[in-house]
Amino acid sequence: MSNLGLVILNWNNPADTVSCLSSLAHITTPDMEVIVVDNGSTDDSVAVIRHQHPECTLLQTGANLGYAGGNNFGIRYALKSDAEFIMLLNNDVIVSPDFLEPLLAALHACPDVGIVTPLVASTEPIDRVWALGARVDWRTGQVHRIHVGDAVRTYHNAAPFDVDIASGAAMLIRSTVLERVGLLDELFFLYYEETDWCLTVRECGYRILAVPQSVVWHKVSATLGTVSPAIDYYMLRNQLRFIARRRRGWSRSRLLTSTVARNLLTIAAYTAKSHNGQRRPHRDARLYALRDAALRHWGPMGANVAAACRIDGT
Repeated sequence: MSNLGLVILNWNNPADTVSCLSSLAHITTPDMEVIVVDNGSTDDSVAVIRHQHPECTLLQTGANLGYAGGNNFGIRYALKSDAEFIMLLNNDVIVSPDFLEPLLAALHACPDVGIVTPLVASTEPIDRVWALGARVDWRTGQVHRIHVGDAVRTYHNAAPFDVDIASGAAMLIRSTVLERVGLLDELFFLYYEETDWCLTVRECGYRILAVPQSVVWHKVSATLGTVSPAIDYYMLRNQLRFIARRRRGWSRSRLLTSTVARNLLTIAAYTAKSHNGQRRPHRDARLYALRDAALRHWGPMGANVAAACRIDGT
């Protein structure tokens, strides 16, 4: 039995996963089980990870379950192993050897805190904040990372502080929170699931803290790439679902209408200026996102959508 279960999700990206695991090999926190969940990879991920890091527990989902489903797969395993704390860590994150101690200290010091999240620094540019928690802007229904671009050194001596949302790239959770609140909503599949879940956690009376003295480094969008139409599709479709779930009455109508209108303008711009066809997959991804949100088609995008938007394997 391990006191802490650390869940890392891999999908066709063994190089980053191995780098993440190599950084974890130097951490100073004992009594931890590292759980790698291979999320239906179609490459040699399983063989590479097993060879490079045989000390880790390697689980296979058999299919791509998305961020929510893949992490839930690992969370269930950790809960069955009676882990007291569960860490969700992106496979494109590199950790410092002592990153867990400040997170665990914050949880032990405050019984009403359910989740803690470290300072997530970017690798390019180096030593700049990528996220230190996040918040929802209810004027637009969008999520904004906090303190983006600030120098990491600015927060070396900063105390933990309350935030609305923990970073999906790295968060440490009390198991009792998961047992009470439940797991991530798998209908989101990818994007907005941690935002929606964190709001539920806070509604249940738990606090979420950002802990600046814990630092990890994040390679942004290493799995899908920074310009994938898949990001356009899931971001827009799931934003509409998130708004519909979280707002009521006039606020919901206003936010849904403004979000749709803003994206229709973007679609029109992509149609008028396609840049030799480069914008067409992004345009089509947004069109399908609007359609699927209207039809309430959630979970993974359909194969026809992926083909139409020239998206490979999402």
